[in-house]
Amino acid sequence: MAWIRTCLSLISFGFGLDKIVGAIDKVSGSSGPRPGVVAVALAFVITGIVAMAAATVQHLRELKRLQRTDYVYMQGPRLAAGTAILLTLIGALAMVILLAGLVR
Repeated sequence: MAWIRTCLSLISFGFGLDKIVGAIDKVSGSSGPRPGVVAVALAFVITGIVAMAAATVQHLRELKRLQRTDYVYMQGPRLAAGTAILLTLIGALAMVILLAGLVR
């Protein structure tokens, strides 16, 4: 359930970011979507989708392993660590985009 909540939050945040900035641009009279905002929003949505797929696969594998009588807990790839790394990269991308806007 935690992965479902986290992934839906990522997808919703990406979608909401794009829509909110689009609404602000429409009110202020700006033309067209900002490529940086679209890139960051897409990164959040894609991270949420990929993390959801990976969490589903991990969950199904673990259920199958639990049915065995010789079940032993094994450390697999760290899904949380991978997601955290992706979110760090998205944050870095957002920071670069914001700083580039300040430099102009």
